[in-house]
Amino acid sequence: MVLLHVKRGDESQFLLQASGSTELEELTAQVARLYNARLKVQRVCSEMEELAEHGVSLPPNMQGLTEDQVEELKLRDEWGDTCVPSGGAVFKKDDIGRRNGHAPNEKMKQVLKKTVEEAKAIISKKQVEAGVCVTMEMVKDALDQLRGAVMIVYPMGLPPYDPIRMEFEAQLWWAAKELRRTKKLSDYVGRNEKTKIIVKIQQRGQGAPAREPVLSSEEHRQLMLHFHRRQEELKKLEENDDDSCLNSPWADNTALKRHFHGVKDIKWRPR
Repeated sequence: MVLLHVKRGDESQFLLQASGSTELEELTAQVARLYNARLKVQRVCSEMEELAEHGVSLPPNMQGLTEDQVEELKLRDEWGDTCVPSGGAVFKKDDIGRRNGHAPNEKMKQVLKKTVEEAKAIISKKQVEAGVCVTMEMVKDALDQLRGAVMIVYPMGLPPYDPIRMEFEAQLWWAAKELRRTKKLSDYVGRNEKTKIIVKIQQRGQGAPAREPVLSSEEHRQLMLHFHRRQEELKKLEENDDDSCLNSPWADNTALKRHFHGVKDIKWRPR
């Protein structure tokens, strides 16, 4: 087996073993998958550290707002009442306003932090110095441990918009159909290699996402602009009550009859 020391620039990332007969295309894809999987673990660990300190994420429309702004806009964190940590919450305000401040108690916080430390150790760059090769199975095991810790501390689950849940439960949808990972893309879109589709990322178990709008945002804007202009034109026509045009020759509905009778432009006046 060939030992690959993978670096990004001058910085070591991980060690990987591969057979000398491995196709380079396959090897490149394998390295990329492992590199991205490690980044995924790092993102989840970072968010879980915030979860341990400040609780679950606020709804996107409430993040970054002050308490006065939330009250003025009459916004409410509905998921915050459901997603309560085991053993109760301890309030610790999030200064940047991303999370609701209802953090787990000290015991549950340590469950999260300990698991995060273990997961970080699995994907650590120090594994290179120790001569340990990192595999996809090891990375998946780290993700499973992180998922398990979250389930222990939050048995009711996290809000669907929480970054941690989105990392764990991402699923692709197209044409109101869930694209199952055990199937091929051609099972859904056919064998035409020039097909173009729009897929949406959705949390697993949340049902189909909203359909794509028939009109793009720009087309919708142009349509509304045209409708507004048309409304203004009709309004001006309604306000214009000038009927002087009825005295014009083209408005005379007896002009054709007089023309054929030869009585056109007859004027009566004394000689």
